[in-house]
Amino acid sequence: MGKVGIIGVGQSAFVRGFPGSIRELAFEGFKECMADAKIGVKDIDATVVCSAPEYDKQRSPSGVMAEYLGLTPQPTFYLESLCSSSSTGLKVAYSLVKAGLHDVVMVIGFQKMSEISSAESQERMGRGADIQWESPFGTMMPAYYAMYARAHMEKYGTTPEDLALIRVKASTYGQINEKAVYRKSVALEMFSDPQNPMSGPVASPLRVGDCCANADGCSCLIVASEEKAKAFSKKPVWILGVGAASAPVNMAGRDLFTGLAVAQEAAAQAYKMAGVTAKDIDVAEVHDCFTIAELMAYENLGFAKPGEGKDLIKGKETYKEGSIPVNVDGGLLSKGHPIGATGGSQIRTIVLQLRGEAGPMQVKDPKIGLVHNIGGVGLYGNVSILGRE
Repeated sequence: MGKVGIIGVGQSAFVRGFPGSIRELAFEGFKECMADAKIGVKDIDATVVCSAPEYDKQRSPSGVMAEYLGLTPQPTFYLESLCSSSSTGLKVAYSLVKAGLHDVVMVIGFQKMSEISSAESQERMGRGADIQWESPFGTMMPAYYAMYARAHMEKYGTTPEDLALIRVKASTYGQINEKAVYRKSVALEMFSDPQNPMSGPVASPLRVGDCCANADGCSCLIVASEEKAKAFSKKPVWILGVGAASAPVNMAGRDLFTGLAVAQEAAAQAYKMAGVTAKDIDVAEVHDCFTIAELMAYENLGFAKPGEGKDLIKGKETYKEGSIPVNVDGGLLSKGHPIGATGGSQIRTIVLQLRGEAGPMQVKDPKIGLVHNIGGVGLYGNVSILGRE
């Protein structure tokens, strides 16, 4: 079989409270994606809808969205892998096309987290862990990542200020991303000011500024066979490599001192499939639900040796002008984190970068981009490598 490409991308603005229904939210990303691809709904052979259940009141949302968006009678599928749902959707769409079952597949990722309260949202996130042995004891997402942060600090001498620098970078680009929910400047001094909300404790050593925010949002991608991609698009972006892995759900089965094993395994698979190494990556989107998550990604993906990720952010090497630009759309820390839409938003950013259409966030002449999307606390991991050629 030939190559598989991405011919259209779209995203809604990520917001704290979308006023419409989930189908109307999905339409926001869908309409931008269709306009980008310049095709009609009859050209789409199948749809993969991705979200994390229990945030939405609608059961089996894929059928509802397919009807609303005019994507029937084509088949529609629903899948979830927590926060990595829509990058899992990319791999499924790639597989459907590569297998010859369909020529053009749409991936829609969405989440309307404002349908429930913040307390309810945290409780549901906690249930992403083992409900028999772990989550009943009160562990929540910030606490889990705080354990990783503490381990990194103990082993490598990383400081809270190192983590704060990642949030400062995120705000640099969040301010110029019209899709981001948080578009304010963040300065390092805010983290040492007890009167500033950014310095407020969440789960030591993580503070408010180290954490991303919940959001409502939708992302949309169109994946096509080589023949269709070349027929429909003047600038297809090719899927060069896809890697995926999982890890023990309970923290007792993890080594907290080595970062996220799923990222390492998924990256190794994707690099091998694409025939590239970390040194070949020109721009990356990594899963920065917390600042420590981005720091671990630097090391787990091979951009830095273990313990040296902090040197990348200190030297501004992950800024747009640096040696390995990372999250120059503001990342989850600025964009917000609508769970099912997150991976698709990351992929959209890299597609725009490779097409030279990222506007003020554009990196100079990138040829190969990487997307690192994590589900839960390193329970699932997807790494996708995209290229212009």
